[in-house]
Amino acid sequence: MFKNHLKIAWRSLKKQPFFTFLNTFGLAIGMAGALLISLYIYDELTYDTMFADAERIYRVNADIKFGGDARKYAVTPAPMADAPENDFSEIEVVTRFRTGGSALVRKAGAETNVKEEQTTFVDDSFFEMFGIELLAGDPNTALKNPNSIVMTRTAAEKHFGVTNAIGQDLILNNEEPFTVTGVIEDLPSNSFLRDYSLFEAMAGNEDSNVVNWGSNNYQTFFKLIPSSNVEDIKEPLEGFLGKYVIPGVQRFMPGITEEQFKAAGNYLIYSTIPLTDIHLSDNLVAEMSSNNDMQSIYILSFIAIFLVVLACVNFMNLSTAQSLKRAKEVGVRKTLGSNKSDLIRQFLVESGLISFISLFLALVLAVLALPFFNDLANKDISLPFLNPFFWLILLGAVVLLGLFSGSYPAFFMSRFIPVNVLKGSGQNSVGGGNIRNSLVVFQFAISVFLIISTLVVYQQLNFIQSKDLGFSKDQVLVVNDVYTAGPKANSFKEQVKQLGFVKNATLSSFFPTPSSRSDSTFVPEEGLTDQESAVSMQTWGVDYDYVPTMGFEFVAGRNFDQNFGNDSTAIIVNETAVKVMKLTPETALGERYSPDFNSENPNSSPSLVWLRIFILNP
Repeated sequence: MFKNHLKIAWRSLKKQPFFTFLNTFGLAIGMAGALLISLYIYDELTYDTMFADAERIYRVNADIKFGGDARKYAVTPAPMADAPENDFSEIEVVTRFRTGGSALVRKAGAETNVKEEQTTFVDDSFFEMFGIELLAGDPNTALKNPNSIVMTRTAAEKHFGVTNAIGQDLILNNEEPFTVTGVIEDLPSNSFLRDYSLFEAMAGNEDSNVVNWGSNNYQTFFKLIPSSNVEDIKEPLEGFLGKYVIPGVQRFMPGITEEQFKAAGNYLIYSTIPLTDIHLSDNLVAEMSSNNDMQSIYILSFIAIFLVVLACVNFMNLSTAQSLKRAKEVGVRKTLGSNKSDLIRQFLVESGLISFISLFLALVLAVLALPFFNDLANKDISLPFLNPFFWLILLGAVVLLGLFSGSYPAFFMSRFIPVNVLKGSGQNSVGGGNIRNSLVVFQFAISVFLIISTLVVYQQLNFIQSKDLGFSKDQVLVVNDVYTAGPKANSFKEQVKQLGFVKNATLSSFFPTPSSRSDSTFVPEEGLTDQESAVSMQTWGVDYDYVPTMGFEFVAGRNFDQNFGNDSTAIIVNETAVKVMKLTPETALGERYSPDFNSENPNSSPSLVWLRIFILNP
């Protein structure tokens, strides 16, 4: 019987080629869009699941409010690695990262540098923590000694080749020598380490051994033993404020207590987050790679569902619109003895056949659109044709889709009354007008919703691109990695200024947009040990041409001037900083602040500075 239904369905589809094309192609577009979105969502939900024991790995986060600044950090102090391991029996291994940004790399004796976008210091427990195997080298010793470095396969092939890399010498940023002690496979694209190609031994980072609980620079991961629960260490971890941080602060603020710290409106809360949840959590300060959020996953899921439902509704509307052409066929078949269930199965087979044809077209469309989709989403997604589960899911989805999209037309046409349809009054032989009208309204409502959503997103992006940021960004070209020129950086700048199309040039350690700049805590001259007067600010170094080049406008004060020798100890701050200082632009001028709040002895030789104000965050 099924073979007969299939044969009749195929003949019916061939008899109406234009109708068949509209139905199959419309359904295929919806399926292709939903398929691409589903692959994107799957990629997002499986971030970092490839690491061994990923379900037992957690990172320590820090929520800090101090100096008028509240932030959520993905980094913690250097001693955070030893404290949990010593305090908690539940922890099996701890690993820290300290990112170093990009680096210019060349093998010893070579003259040309190759830029590696992301590098990081890492503890020697790195391989044990994440279950990463080396293609070459010994995991027990690869990161033991200072100036040892492990490379990814791609990075090794740039310089030596995988098999020849071990024992070779690398020069980083034209000054630091490293010896290659290991090569690992390239990290997966859906991993928090996806952008990192060089892993330097933490033993070569002297700061990692300094017990300073006031400086947050290290991503700290720990792995629980199999029988442990992360909830068991939640409360003790929060107690680190009183156990470790406050005693460290007392070295330069004698007498300060945890109660006084909190009474001043400050807080410091250490918490944990599972490794597999990091990518879909908030973008905290100093993340190792950019994160997404669950809200975008929910939105994309709804869009995928809307696309499929919209395609199905379109299928239903087209099928019911063609019902009159099939009315006499139904009447004749009922007259000859076909019952309602046989007709329903016939029409469901037809919708199923269209769904399978649409699946083939959807796969073709997805393959053609995937490169453009990857560029748009900044992904490296591929269709898993060799994965049997992929085909099982597609098969199940197509069957459900065929049943869903063909159910209403099947039941609608199977209700035709033979006498009426044979007399030519098929459109009045059954009801269903309200349902058809509802489907049309629903289809248009979803279409309008998606169009409006697209316009809103477009206007938001346009607003972001055209918003006045408080400085001139048009016609400003950024040249990275000039620091590698060392003492010749100023000469490079002057030569650039001599170019006929260059109006001005400046050197800066950072650009005035969000980045991973470190915070510094400033205190006024009269309150070096007063936590309530402390102000936490991000800082970066600039030269005398920075303000005119970037087009900043002053609210009060003036720019740095080479004719004033004491300008070497001066800073310029923005209006937001002035508000946090509880001053006005006029009264802030000449105030003296020290950035040595976290030094061992802040009264020994404070680097006092005076302030001038310009607009950055009006």
